[in-house]
Amino acid sequence: MAAPPPSGGQQQQQRQPPQLSPPPRTNPADWMDEPWPSPERLAAATSTHRQGAFTISSRKLPISKAGPIEALERDVGIPVPEMIFGDNLVGVAHAPTGWRVEFNARDALDAVGKTGDNMLRVAYAGAWSASREQTSAGIREVVRPFDWSYSTAYKGTVSVPGAAATAGKEKGEGGGADGAEDTITTTTTTAAAAAAAAAADDDDDAAAEETEEEGKRFRFAPTREPIPIELLKRRDPIRFFDDVVLYESELDDNGISILSAKFRVHDERMLLLCRLYMRLDNVVCRIRDTRIYVDFPAETVTREYTAKEASFADVKQKLLMSGLRPDGITIALRDANRIAEILPIVEQTLESVSLAS
Repeated sequence: MAAPPPSGGQQQQQRQPPQLSPPPRTNPADWMDEPWPSPERLAAATSTHRQGAFTISSRKLPISKAGPIEALERDVGIPVPEMIFGDNLVGVAHAPTGWRVEFNARDALDAVGKTGDNMLRVAYAGAWSASREQTSAGIREVVRPFDWSYSTAYKGTVSVPGAAATAGKEKGEGGGADGAEDTITTTTTTAAAAAAAAAADDDDDAAAEETEEEGKRFRFAPTREPIPIELLKRRDPIRFFDDVVLYESELDDNGISILSAKFRVHDERMLLLCRLYMRLDNVVCRIRDTRIYVDFPAETVTREYTAKEASFADVKQKLLMSGLRPDGITIALRDANRIAEILPIVEQTLESVSLAS
């Protein structure tokens, strides 16, 4: 049954679609130099947790934009991986002393080899060289002036109280209150003024030496006390944890190189693992692990660095001998934990530092 027409002179009102304002006009060229993320965004993306005298922090943000990537490449002097998370980090700080260890992409990439020494070649590089008889004799390594596998030996960025300030002064980052020490000038001085300046320099040197000595006790030193694995196997409550990717590259479709840092915090201890997993297909597999163990009650930090490596053929053979089929081997080669179990250790160091007063 049809609806009756409107009565009493009422006019049927039709709903008008809302008026949408045009999107803001932006210039893509401005995105290159956009100061993103802002300090507020960085703070909002940073998670922190206080356990005893230590503060643990982590930050996860999207892949860096073009502008920051170009700045980073100028800074470290090499092209960065395809996926670079330049704002991500994991840090552990000791509040009473200001001591801190941090893991970030910038410093990790700065530790990548920047010469042709020990350069890797892809599996087909030999055949490619042989096919060019006139030039193959001069081709010894892949034509890239840096370690394009991004096999960093990064063990973390350590800020030591006292020593950091001394290093800053040595770099000319502002010695005096007004920054006068950064400028070298030539002036004519009296003998008295020269003597006063020499005395002031002696005082500065003495203060610097005292600060340096104070900073030495906050530096990692070799130890024989291993990380207590059995304590870490206990099912203690986890108070804080995170897993942060710093960079990743597919090595021009020849494998993978990924650096990440993950950690878990318990009531009395924490463990942080920064791992590089690099697989260059048909060439080599590498694992480089840096473990940071913190004993909260004792206020001690232990750092263990372990490098593992084997040829790609050896790794495949071990996986095959374990009973895996070819498709299972392909899956296993993507699993850094699985590969770490079968790679032999080629280098290992153990250090510790006590931060207790």
